[in-house]
Amino acid sequence: MPAGLLKDHQTKEGTWGLIRVEEGELRYIVTDPRRTPSELVLSSGTPPGVVEPTILHHVEPMRAVRFHVEFYRANS
Repeated sequence: MPAGLLKDHQTKEGTWGLIRVEEGELRYIVTDPRRTPSELVLSSGTPPGVVEPTILHHVEPMRAVRFHVEFYRANS
């Protein structure tokens, strides 16, 4: 897992992400002051985590985990 995912980061304006866990569990934490703090535990049996454009967040593996992020960009 890239180290940058473990600390607060954000996507660019107009770019959304979906975090899909294939195996294991991953904690998805939203820390942006523009949102109510939230934390989700994602697994292969849960809906994907939705990453909003420009919203600060990070992830924490809860055990061995395999996941990917799908990125979507709004058409201008």
